Amino acid sequence: MELTLKGKKVVMFDMDGVLYDSMPNHAKAWNEAMEHYDMTMTKRDVYLNEGVTGKETISRISMRDRGRPAEPDEIREIYDHKARLFKNLPEVQVMPGALEVFSKVSAMGLDILIVTGSAQKNLIERAQRDFEGYITRESMITAFDVKRGKPHPDPYLKGLEIAGVEAAQAVVVENAPMGIRSAVAAGIDTIAVNTGPLEDSLLTVEGSKMLLHSMAALADWLDGQTV
Repeated sequence: MELTLKGKKVVMFDMDGVLYDSMPNHAKAWNEAMEHYDMTMTKRDVYLNEGVTGKETISRISMRDRGRPAEPDEIREIYDHKARLFKNLPEVQVMPGALEVFSKVSAMGLDILIVTGSAQKNLIERAQRDFEGYITRESMITAFDVKRGKPHPDPYLKGLEIAGVEAAQAVVVENAPMGIRSAVAAGIDTIAVNTGPLEDSLLTVEGSKMLLHSMAALADWLDGQTV
């Protein structure tokens, strides 16, 4: 059955790679941070693990490269190093089409939430300025708000709780396999927007209802929708 917005009350958006063209910077920062601690995280690794919390990402790579989980102090040190590297890179731009999508979704009377695995405080704070009038900190679910991040369903279940709706009344917009898996596990119809280098099949296999290649394309699709 073709996805529509009929009966929907809220749209939940991932942040990195959906609202911001930030993934190239994340890839560079993760690569340099992991290399500093004698581990390897390629660009592909970063995109495949996108949406997973920094803590879980570091633990996964540590198990793969060192055969052991990272200690809590190590995780904090590595993530803080990665966060500093990211902050010092050129400022990321709002994804083309993202503000138009928010404007159209809002005009349709749908609520908007951001659901991200990020703990990158500077970008979380910036989102509240760039998308002022559409979201507040209270309408953002971040790595600070859940114990288990993506690909577990917890972040999107938290979103449903905040929005006060059932899964059937929500739609998710995601660009990452782990994020799509999280949303689908929460029972929510999901639109994949593949803005990165991964094969489309890696997103669709996780259960997305439709796939687009830009937020501008999503804005165009919204023109034909009613609620």
